[in-house]
Amino acid sequence: MNQSQDASFQAGQAKGQAQEKAGQMVDQASNAAQSAKESSQEAGQQMQAKAEAAADAVKDKVGANN
Repeated sequence: MNQSQDASFQAGQAKGQAQEKAGQMVDQASNAAQSAKESSQEAGQQMQAKAEAAADAVKDKVGANN
């Protein structure tokens, strides 16, 4: 392999490695976003359940649930 071919080969390798690294970073960002979405949905569901329980408790106190 001459010097020019060797440089081209190394440049190709570097490009491939950079593309792979970029792909991994995109995957990690996507996974983090999905995890955040799921956490926020879960938190919202918990808040809704607590609000409903509080509303039911108030209704029970004033006799509105009968």
